[in-house]
Amino acid sequence: MIIQKPAVAGTLESSDALVSIEPGDGKIELTLTSSVMNQYGRQIRETVLETLDRLSVTDAKVSVVDKGALDCTLKARVECAVFRSCDASEKDIPWGGVIR
Repeated sequence: MIIQKPAVAGTLESSDALVSIEPGDGKIELTLTSSVMNQYGRQIRETVLETLDRLSVTDAKVSVVDKGALDCTLKARVECAVFRSCDASEKDIPWGGVIR
């Protein structure tokens, strides 16, 4: 998917994450801030990058502010931000099977 415009998904509430995405400079640039960085930073980074890969996003600036979100929440927030940035309508969203 091609990131066409900036988009945001999520909140800064406890157990959630705020994901911002915008067009990049030819690669994935990930900025990660987390309240549990020491314990789970590597896993959070892997989850975000894996989700972007499954959505075929190869060029984006991504910022994640994590407040202790579970992997399923991170995947959902990244997926939502990507779809919002691509102006995907409900009929064009490939629900069920893209994110594992």
